[in-house]
Amino acid sequence: MTQGSNRRFSDRGLDRAALDAEMDEFRRKDRPWNELKNLRAAYDAGDDVTQVVNAAYLAHIGDNVIYSGTSYPSLRRYEEGVVAMVGEMLNAPEGAVGSITTGGTESILMAVKTARDWARATKPRVAVPEMIVPRTAHPAFTKAGELLGLKVVRMSSSPDHRADLEGMTRAINANTIMLVGSAPPYPLAIVDPLPELSSLAQAHELWLHVDGCVGGFVLPFVRELGHKVPDFDFGLPGVSSMSADLHKYGYSGRGASVLMIRNEALAKHQGFTFDAWPGGTYYTANVAGSRNGGAVASSYAVMRYLGRAGYRERVAAMLESKRRIGEGFERIGGIHILGKPEGAHFTVVTDEVDAYAVGDGLGDRGWLFARGKEPRALELQLNARHGAIVDEFLGDLSEVMALAREGKIKSRGTGPVYIS
Repeated sequence: MTQGSNRRFSDRGLDRAALDAEMDEFRRKDRPWNELKNLRAAYDAGDDVTQVVNAAYLAHIGDNVIYSGTSYPSLRRYEEGVVAMVGEMLNAPEGAVGSITTGGTESILMAVKTARDWARATKPRVAVPEMIVPRTAHPAFTKAGELLGLKVVRMSSSPDHRADLEGMTRAINANTIMLVGSAPPYPLAIVDPLPELSSLAQAHELWLHVDGCVGGFVLPFVRELGHKVPDFDFGLPGVSSMSADLHKYGYSGRGASVLMIRNEALAKHQGFTFDAWPGGTYYTANVAGSRNGGAVASSYAVMRYLGRAGYRERVAAMLESKRRIGEGFERIGGIHILGKPEGAHFTVVTDEVDAYAVGDGLGDRGWLFARGKEPRALELQLNARHGAIVDEFLGDLSEVMALAREGKIKSRGTGPVYIS
């Protein structure tokens, strides 16, 4: 939340030149989102892709998705096309249902809402429904629990850097309606034991949601490239729903994610309908009412432009960069990738120096990345263009590690920050 600045709503507007100058001044300290030293959630797939996305977004920037059934039928065709392609990519069965949301948080919120309403219909004796989530599950699950009246049981640890399967099993009780796993989570970046969670959900007749917001457009193509990937999608019979963000590694414009639900019998609990007012029937599948058509149009455009081969090519480039970085860590010593992450992002831990000190030293040289706190770590998210800076990154890292070992770089105490 933001308080107003000392600028007031003036009677007369600025002329265009003055407005441009003011906004340019505001942006002066902004970092370009696609600069190559940005290793923190910069989903750059190439200039050609950016041009395709921007053109589609701008062509529909004034179109409202809520009127796709009347005024903007193209938006409905785009959404249906995206849902069909994503469903195929995630091995969704015939009859699966999907919708485009405004982002991963809304996809998670709607998955929890749908599971809650499904449980109201099928488990009427549950008074306060409970959802069991791994330690690494996205905070949006806790947000959803608070908004929707669910008790969120979050595990206290992550054995072998994945969901605590034994702990989640023990936590199941008569009020449990939902389990969560990630493919993969942001922190630690290793796919949860989803086959086991699928079996657990089936055994106890629970809803299982797979959060693939960061990996949904990566893991399918890692698998297509012939790499070993744990089963993570609707190929597992216990998976009820799955989310995948279009505006991350799907490369659409901002404001787009997909929530897929296994079948209509489950999906019928998702939407909201109301007609007890003078305005007629109001229906939305998700939380948002009005939605910008640009996000939907750009999602369709980029998937049609790249095709599966285009995504495979970019995933292959990211995996190659990850391999080179891992080998560089071995040469430098005292630093390594945590576990064996399957996708394009990973957690970096240090053995003999403070990871935050290393992060501060790299930050002073212009590198951007996220940080983790359990353990203290750096979190890197690669994109398809980062191969060009791997050698520069490793060179700076080698120098920073040496300075940290000598005690010439200390952590400034800057821990993980993820706020708006």
